[in-house]
Amino acid sequence: MTESSRRNFLTTAAAALAAGAASPLRGANDRVNLAIVGLGGRGRDHIEEYSKLPDARIAAVCDVNQEALERGQAQVLKLTGSKPKGYADMRQVFDDKEIQAVSMPLPNHWHALATIWACQAGKDVYIEKPACHNPYEGVKMVEAARKYNRMVQVGSQGRSMAHKIKAIELLHQGAIGKVYMAKGLCYKRRPSIGHKPDGPVPPGLDWDKFLGPAPMRPFNELRFKYNWHWFWDTGNGDIGNQGVHEMDIARWGLGRETLPTRVVSTGGKFIYNDDQETPNTQIATFDYGDAELVFEVRGIFTGSEGGLPIQGHNTVGNLFFGSDGWMALNDNSFTLYKGANAEPAMVEKSTARSDAAPHMENFLAAVRSRKYRDLHAEVQIGVTSADLCHLANISYRLKRSLEFDPSANRFPKDDEANRMMTRKYRAPYVVPEHV
Repeated sequence: MTESSRRNFLTTAAAALAAGAASPLRGANDRVNLAIVGLGGRGRDHIEEYSKLPDARIAAVCDVNQEALERGQAQVLKLTGSKPKGYADMRQVFDDKEIQAVSMPLPNHWHALATIWACQAGKDVYIEKPACHNPYEGVKMVEAARKYNRMVQVGSQGRSMAHKIKAIELLHQGAIGKVYMAKGLCYKRRPSIGHKPDGPVPPGLDWDKFLGPAPMRPFNELRFKYNWHWFWDTGNGDIGNQGVHEMDIARWGLGRETLPTRVVSTGGKFIYNDDQETPNTQIATFDYGDAELVFEVRGIFTGSEGGLPIQGHNTVGNLFFGSDGWMALNDNSFTLYKGANAEPAMVEKSTARSDAAPHMENFLAAVRSRKYRDLHAEVQIGVTSADLCHLANISYRLKRSLEFDPSANRFPKDDEANRMMTRKYRAPYVVPEHV
């Protein structure tokens, strides 16, 4: 069974589970006791979404920032009428026998270790994208999920959006002929972050735990909250932030379940003079032999491409090119164009109430079924898509094209590139070799 046909089957199965077909007892005691770990902006979204799902009970919340923790508890209380337990250390969450699953919208550098710890403690995991901060971590996440028989869903919610599932099915069925190129677009306006000096750690924030596996550095406001995305210690730039969503869809539509044999990525941080380390403009090309995947980040003012709409200052989505036509796809719709005149042959719009809810419902259904293949974005899927971002960033930082061996998960005879497949970890926050 191909990945696409399996997706179609599992979508139907997940819908049946969500409707209660596999769960005749659906009282308060039948819900999945869930903890949300990481209560920033995305954490508040998780609280909002899970509070609406009948199969979930938010039993605990956790954050290293006391202000965020108290705000999260208040939000859950307001939405559900029940105040959850509050923890300042995720390890306390993992020790809590009442908790069955954790949903963790954490900074990228925490994704792997938090997932491994949770799996070791017997918890199922919903971890936000990208799955991992580097390729070594992804390998260990998959090993942990398999060893402890845990359900690990990566937050690539496009995999659970009905119109995207249909679009990918059409591509795999030959609707535009042989697909020879997939292009992901992350044209998302990002203002300059400016400059800020180091300063004292704010009261109530455990800066050591926030940094975790990353090197210890003085507190700086720009390295905290959302802007951690733009520093290599903690983030992966916009290709690994917004971009990994479109990277995942591009790989899915192209029908590739492995990594490419060559990658080259160029770009830079243009226009702005600020403290950001990651590029705001980046192009990556991945060679699959008989097809290629192209990805582009534009963080400054730009136009659209391929008929995809500009929403605010942003154009985000995917383009697929085949022997008989092409397709434009984003979160709201897809359009299929056929023939030399590129006549629109099909247009379909999304009717989803939320992009995250179906993905979270799919996660909860797999928690019940105990079958990791029921997950639409199970950890290996998420890791492979994240690794495309990592390979691109390694090429960008080394300023050269790289050959890659997917079977060995290494760059052949390239020690410099292979060293960038992992990082030096800060004890005790070490991603272990043996999980």
